[in-house]
Amino acid sequence: MTVLARTSRLALTAAGVAALTACSATSTPDSSPGTPTAEATSPRATTPASNPDGTPDLNSPETVATGIDVPWGLAFRSDGSALVAERDTGRVLRVRAGGGEPEEIYEVPGVAEGGEGGLLGLAVAADHAETGWVYAYYTADDDNRIVRFRPDRTDDPEVIFKGIAKGPRHNGGRIAFGPDGMLYAGTGDASDESRSQDRDDPSGKILRLTPEGEPAPGNPWKNSPVWSMGHRNVQGLAWDSQDRMYGIEFGQNEWDEVNLIEAGKNYGWPDVEGEADDDRYADPLVQWTTDEASPSGAAVAGDTLYVAGLKGERLWTVPLSGGDAKAELAGEYGRLRTVAVAPDGSLWLTTSNADGRGDPRDGDDRIVRFPAG
Repeated sequence: MTVLARTSRLALTAAGVAALTACSATSTPDSSPGTPTAEATSPRATTPASNPDGTPDLNSPETVATGIDVPWGLAFRSDGSALVAERDTGRVLRVRAGGGEPEEIYEVPGVAEGGEGGLLGLAVAADHAETGWVYAYYTADDDNRIVRFRPDRTDDPEVIFKGIAKGPRHNGGRIAFGPDGMLYAGTGDASDESRSQDRDDPSGKILRLTPEGEPAPGNPWKNSPVWSMGHRNVQGLAWDSQDRMYGIEFGQNEWDEVNLIEAGKNYGWPDVEGEADDDRYADPLVQWTTDEASPSGAAVAGDTLYVAGLKGERLWTVPLSGGDAKAELAGEYGRLRTVAVAPDGSLWLTTSNADGRGDPRDGDDRIVRFPAG
């Protein structure tokens, strides 16, 4: 196993991330990124009181749902139930907090599945209980786009952002609301590497949007949705208790990455894969060979970042206070797509063995829950 762990840098960079003052080395932002105003923010997500040490018990698995067709996005409602996106069918399923038979509550129209495309990420905002909005990232006929909808209504979803390049591979797809109340989206280069270094192209980027889909206030470039650039295929987004943001990156042939995401920074693709020690680009905090990871979803519980591995068929734990990354559950469940922390502090993990690249097992695909320690 070859793992480059550089998590000790986190303490040195925390102040800079909180201030959101980083800028791109290849192009100068039009305005310095700033912290959104109080009116634009939502309460920070914190470790639930039922999980004081923030450490899920990985030795006590519980299968909460089976028979799901390539689960991809996973988002929790305030009542503890989970919304799950089926990549190839376009269906949104509800899984109750205690588990049980998944229930279809919505089908996103216009999903063009194929290759790595389809219905991908799901997200709900902090005010979901009041507004009812659910957000989805999906592949359409001509592009990848982000919509929002209310599952209890029959009207068409509202397109809030479109024009993200689509391809048979590298469609990105992860979306999540950050501690600032803004919607972040990880996009891919759609197999056209030049897009990642084109600041005017939303592909190969991490985007930061308002809940209505506009460029968020405080973005590093005026009137641009781009938060960071130089990405190949971002499929994991997570924040820790200090509001530091992590982006999970698929490499090509050598290195997969965990990056500390800072506003306006350039993460190097296609010029760089893995660590480069080049001042123009941000180096990863952790990198793995592609056989060990092919990382997808990410979540933080306590002082640990959890990263789900597809090809690697393992769950990586990355201690954010320093120390080496560790592989857990190697081979136990096959390909792992998404990991998320539920409102009760438990860790939910989805398999992706029926996606055409894995070996389905009886009951796949499934969701496994690990209780709070």
